[in-house]
Amino acid sequence: METKNKTRFIAFSSQKGGVGKSTFTTIIASILHYRMGYNVAVFDCDYPQYSLCQMRERDLKTVMQNEVLKKLAHRQFSTINKKAYPVLQSRADNALKDVGAYLQSSAVPVDMVFFDLPGTVNTPGLLNTLAGMHHIFSPITADRVVMESTLSFTDVLTNVLIKQGKTSIETIRLFWNQVDGREKSHLYETYGNVIKEVGLQAMETRIADSKRFRKESEVTAKTVFRSTLLPPDTRLMKSCGLDLFISEFLRTVKL
Repeated sequence: METKNKTRFIAFSSQKGGVGKSTFTTIIASILHYRMGYNVAVFDCDYPQYSLCQMRERDLKTVMQNEVLKKLAHRQFSTINKKAYPVLQSRADNALKDVGAYLQSSAVPVDMVFFDLPGTVNTPGLLNTLAGMHHIFSPITADRVVMESTLSFTDVLTNVLIKQGKTSIETIRLFWNQVDGREKSHLYETYGNVIKEVGLQAMETRIADSKRFRKESEVTAKTVFRSTLLPPDTRLMKSCGLDLFISEFLRTVKL
């Protein structure tokens, strides 16, 4: 029973900017909290920009200005009978302490805490915080610079942190994001072999490239994709493989 009740600490983490860390943190947290019945909290540790805290503020404004989204939000919160998940500020060197205090004071048991972390390994306290994660997911794209950067980053995690035995890390998974259907499949096979050779694992689900990942809710929108207040539209999820990703994600974190 212990694993059932344990709060999972999860990070979508990478050294490379622009591969989708914050986007996935938001989308996965929203699906789990609003659609699947889990209780989630998000800690934005990406000082000083705190992009997820800013996104929450923009989402609140957008929902209030868009009648369709306002009705969607009202129906959702009446149905699930719980509040929006919190998006809280912290810093990489203090995140585990802040989360510990939050979990102690939380009125509801929290199933998962997502950490949105800086992308620079030499950020003070970052490696220590990563060592406190249970599951780390690193988005990758079929790009040599991204691959080299991600492999060196995950190498630090596996060969420095895990081998020293001073971590809570149970799994590290790479996953393909921004997959272009027109790209040659042998590229993914080649990179897939490299991933295996260095002793890492990639998720089976690949996320198809979609402009929606780069778009937030708009004042005129009738559907939602990336939002901290509403889960993505189910049809949009299917079109890029997110529905399959969520299933594999839950199997991986054992929930």
